[in-house]
Amino acid sequence: MALVLTCPKCGAKNRVDEMRAQTMNPVCGRCHTKLVLPDGAANHPIELSDSNFDTFLSSAGASPVLVDCWAPWCGPCRMLTPIIEQLAAESNGRYVIAKLNTDENPRTAGRFQIDAIPAMLIFRNGKLVDRIVGLQPKEAIRQRLETVASS
Repeated sequence: MALVLTCPKCGAKNRVDEMRAQTMNPVCGRCHTKLVLPDGAANHPIELSDSNFDTFLSSAGASPVLVDCWAPWCGPCRMLTPIIEQLAAESNGRYVIAKLNTDENPRTAGRFQIDAIPAMLIFRNGKLVDRIVGLQPKEAIRQRLETVASS
C-alpha cells in the first residue's frame, strides 16, 4: 500500500511504499528532505534531524513520542539500540519511537540541553513531558511511555 506524504520543506507530494517505509526513512523526491511518517506507519525508530524535528512532533499529535538522543561513538547508546528497536516494533501505534543523532543535529540537542547520552525525551502534543538519562531497562522505559500515554 502506498502513502502520499507532503514534503515539509518544498510541499511536493511523494508516494511512499508503506512496506519500504518500515525499513527505510523516505525522502522527498524533489529536495531530498526526510519525510515525516504519520502515526502507525512505521514500526521502527524514525530518524529525526534539526530540519524535521518540529514538523515530526506536530504530526504526532497526542501520541507520545520517545526521542532517543544518541551518538555513534557512545557505548551505552549502542547497548540501548536493540531496546529502542523492540519498543518501536511493539508500539502498535500507541506511541512513536524516534532517534536523534546529537553529533549531526547539535541545534536540537542544544535546544533540549542534552549534555549526557543516552538521553530519551518523551513528548506529548509537541511538548516535552519527561526525560530519561542513561541506559535503562526496557520495562522502565516502557512504563514511562505508558504513563504518558494513559495521562
